[in-house]
Amino acid sequence: MDTPRSFPLADVLSITTGRLLSRRHLDGLYDLLGYMTGQDLFTHQLTTAARAAEPALLAQHPFLADLQPPAGTDAPDLMAWLIDTERQHGEAIAVAPLADWEQRDPIEDACDMVGAERVVIVRTGDERHP
Repeated sequence: MDTPRSFPLADVLSITTGRLLSRRHLDGLYDLLGYMTGQDLFTHQLTTAARAAEPALLAQHPFLADLQPPAGTDAPDLMAWLIDTERQHGEAIAVAPLADWEQRDPIEDACDMVGAERVVIVRTGDERHP
């Protein structure tokens, strides 16, 4: 298993609270979930990866289960809650990769989600992306 890596608490809380708290927005989720899965995820794979990551994050850091913003919190109050939470718990947290993530082809995932007839593959001419 890989050595745990430090991630912003806000990125981790984006997964465990279901609220996008990452100051880097989706880039924070791509980084965290990509590290945890060991895979370069496509957008449509983020939800599946987040569902797999949440219990692992809670198992690694049980205190995260108690960190939920108050219901109905709007953006300014949500950021105030996040800042207060970071003061109490630190701005970063060590995260270990998922032990049981099964690598999936993103095109196959898309076909499974919406049906192969609805997936359009655009050839870019870049040999790295056939």
